[in-house]
Amino acid sequence: MKKPYDVLFDGVFSKIDPEKAHEQAFAAIRAGRFATAAWGRTLKPRPVSALGLEFPNVLGLAAGFDKNAVGIDALAGLGFGHIEIGTVTGEAQPGNPKPRLFRLLDDRAVVNRMGFNNDGAEVVGRRLAARAAARASKPGPVVGVNIGKTKVVPDDDIAAVIKDHEKSVDHLAPYADYLVVNVSSPNTPGLRNLQAVEKLAPLLEAVRKRADEVVTDRRVPLVVKIAPDLADDDVLAVADMAKAIGLDGITATNTTISREGLKASAARIETVGAGGLSGRPLTERSLEVLRLLKGRVGDDLTLIGVGGITTVADARARLDAGADLLQGYTAFIYEGPLWPRAIVRGVQRR
Repeated sequence: MKKPYDVLFDGVFSKIDPEKAHEQAFAAIRAGRFATAAWGRTLKPRPVSALGLEFPNVLGLAAGFDKNAVGIDALAGLGFGHIEIGTVTGEAQPGNPKPRLFRLLDDRAVVNRMGFNNDGAEVVGRRLAARAAARASKPGPVVGVNIGKTKVVPDDDIAAVIKDHEKSVDHLAPYADYLVVNVSSPNTPGLRNLQAVEKLAPLLEAVRKRADEVVTDRRVPLVVKIAPDLADDDVLAVADMAKAIGLDGITATNTTISREGLKASAARIETVGAGGLSGRPLTERSLEVLRLLKGRVGDDLTLIGVGGITTVADARARLDAGADLLQGYTAFIYEGPLWPRAIVRGVQRR
């Protein structure tokens, strides 16, 4: 028997353009339409210590859903212990031409080529400042801020790339519980070139230095998000670099450009075209990358597992492989507003 959300998704949402469906669903979440009785039993607190912070629970919402920090607390009300906003760039940008978001229903996957569409660091920073002032000392989710390169900034000009990221840090770090540098989206030309250690290390060191200059009353933890498409040796090189420069954590993994093993027809895949693939097809590789990282860094860095986590078994496997925190996005789309609490409850029962 199908769950009510499955009927709604199959009968309504799956028939709507994916980007429009996202906008409508997000508007409903912000309006509190999914908050009735917290969608089931209230989660018992099971705090998790990571990145020098205390998280309400182990599961967070990955960057990409709330790009502009407009629904943090509404999303947390569904059961997420942390919300990662962004990716935010130094300058506002519209992203890539539409259509740019696609479903592969048979694979429980999504392909996006959004292109870091967002309001820019200055506007998002003001929004975060207003939220902080309004909430004062009220408890809430941990808020991560994911930052990336503005599209027009050439990736081969590392000085310009650093300056662009420093602008984001200036506006966003004061309101971030932790920062993430995203060099792994496939939808900004040249961005993944920054994953090369010789470019990545100076960028992360500059972000670290600027964050320490901007926020003087605490240390803002810094994380890097990497792609599943890195070769194993490159994953290990990033791990070594992260330890060497004193990074706080690594998020594994972002979306993939691979289309191997999909159930979708070749014609459908060709029609969808380029973009980052997320969802069930990432499960195995993201788990492999996490294991590689854990074997290299041990307990020295916080590891955030993301990519293809759909079931409680997926979540437990990621934790068993060494993840300190988990994130989801695509499963939230396919499974609905009950999904975060189901995952957290399932993990906490262990």
